[in-house]
Amino acid sequence: MDTLTPSDTLDSGITQEPTPPHTKKTKAFSFSTLLRHLCYPLLMLAVCLTLFIGFTFDIDFGLCNMVFLVGTIAYLALCERLIPYKKQWHPTAKEWGRDAIYLVLTMMGGASAVAVVFAIAAVVSPKESTLGLWVEVPIAILLTSLGSYIFHRAGHDIPFLWRFHGIHHAADKINVSNNALNHIADVFGRRLLAQLPLILLGISTPALFIVSIFNTAQGYFSHANVDVKIGWLNYIVGSPEQHRLHHSKDLAEAGHFSVDITLWDFLFKSYFWKKGKQPTEIGVTNRASFPPSNNIWKNIIHPLRRNITYRQ
Repeated sequence: MDTLTPSDTLDSGITQEPTPPHTKKTKAFSFSTLLRHLCYPLLMLAVCLTLFIGFTFDIDFGLCNMVFLVGTIAYLALCERLIPYKKQWHPTAKEWGRDAIYLVLTMMGGASAVAVVFAIAAVVSPKESTLGLWVEVPIAILLTSLGSYIFHRAGHDIPFLWRFHGIHHAADKINVSNNALNHIADVFGRRLLAQLPLILLGISTPALFIVSIFNTAQGYFSHANVDVKIGWLNYIVGSPEQHRLHHSKDLAEAGHFSVDITLWDFLFKSYFWKKGKQPTEIGVTNRASFPPSNNIWKNIIHPLRRNITYRQ
């Protein structure tokens, strides 16, 4: 039986009953369960609110993207603490600092790709699309997803490209922080292949903005260390449940090259997720074939080395 302390007794002398020990656990469990189901819907609500505010108040799309990126990382980092898939995957303070540098490099790679795309567009001078957003946005999502899927899968199947992409898989954790742990050239190539078709088709800037916000949400959500349940939506969009399998050392289950929509994984037979399926172990089999993730400079020059182990 619990022993009462002086604080358990009112000044009037009436003794208060101690709170049943299971009460807090029950409330915490209920909150965690609720958050597991609401984590993704709340993120999509944030997507809609960002788009609404951006269009309604005519806010610069670049600024909206930046604010949404920071907000998404902060929100998912909080969710990782409240409903972690694995507590040992929490990033340390040092890893947050390291990944902030990788994030800057990732943004540089993406910005460079966009600059090249617009330079090509300036030469080709594609006609601006006359389609409405309701047509443009689905087309843009499909094409962006396809370009990203092709380059991502090539990064696993082509030995030379694996030199770049494998740096991301060498990490022994999956969380929102190290989603940015990429080689700048890998980011450049994927963004180039994803964006070029849209510009050449003359997809409008508002449509590009919508797709960009959606892809940012999907990319970070899929890589988050959160124990979420999105149910049947797993067959439509990417999720942490699927992406953890992508990082598996077991290549028989390491498909899921898309983090936005699952269409291409289904069509190209790289969709393996089933309810309750979890990766056996993540990372690369030969960890010594890649530099330590903390050594950013060595990772940048790593693809120039010889005798690099192929794939995982």
